[in-house]
Amino acid sequence: MKKIEDSIVGFIGLGLMGGALAMGLRKQGPGKILGYDIKQAVIKAATEQHVIDGGSSDSAGLREMLPQCDLVFICLSPKDTLAFLTSYMEDFKTGAVITDITGVKEVIIKNLGNHLREDIDYIPGHPMAGSEKEGFGNADDSIFKNRNYILTPLPTNQPENIELIKAIVTKLGFNHIVETTCAIHDEKIAFTSQLCHVIAAALVDCEDDLSITDFEGGSFGDLTRIAMINASMWTELFMCNRKNLLQNIEKFESSLEEMKRMIKEEEAAALIERLTSVREKRIAMGEIRKAKTLKKK
Repeated sequence: MKKIEDSIVGFIGLGLMGGALAMGLRKQGPGKILGYDIKQAVIKAATEQHVIDGGSSDSAGLREMLPQCDLVFICLSPKDTLAFLTSYMEDFKTGAVITDITGVKEVIIKNLGNHLREDIDYIPGHPMAGSEKEGFGNADDSIFKNRNYILTPLPTNQPENIELIKAIVTKLGFNHIVETTCAIHDEKIAFTSQLCHVIAAALVDCEDDLSITDFEGGSFGDLTRIAMINASMWTELFMCNRKNLLQNIEKFESSLEEMKRMIKEEEAAALIERLTSVREKRIAMGEIRKAKTLKKK
């Protein structure tokens, strides 16, 4: 793989995340940035703002673009990522490094099968950052600062290419990079991301008073910000990872039911003990994360 300053980098999908990644990568001085998005207006805006040097919104332009790219970021939904990889596999440049940002991994790897060419290096990734806002117009690379980035390398990946991706995302602002398997990624993400979105959505869904925020002091807003959800995208993520997500929903229901029982039966001492344990666990989680961050500095 070439150095980033000598490389042509392609972005497939210039929505909120693709746009933010391209903005951040621009600061690293690549040779050229090219983009593809189905919306011509997005390509026009990204070019005018100098986020990309050129791009296309049709398949013919895409097939001209891909053979030029040394590094490609696929910023699409899981199903669209799989469809893109299978449809355009023969158009990638020999030796190209390909990565993605999808929120589930096993569904892609299991279905990609023998479509993956041996002369390219596909390194699955997942930036743990985002916003309740959508689209290129809301893209901002500051969302990456001090966030996690997960890589699920394949056995065929070249170590130098994994290090390249790590170097790029570190410069983007991510301060903790995790390498794991696709299976473990999907298991953990079902809890830390997908379950949280389900809970936030359910919390808003169960209240009909649209003026309820007159009575909140911050907790409701903190808990429900992510309920302003991209319905089609998150439904796809939930369905692609439904086995892991359902297991975590059941774990949450069990904990909630136990606290409900304590309140109903007025078991104040038991509830104090439970909530104290929860507090201590959450503090420990924060301390572990802090120690990992300090170790890297």
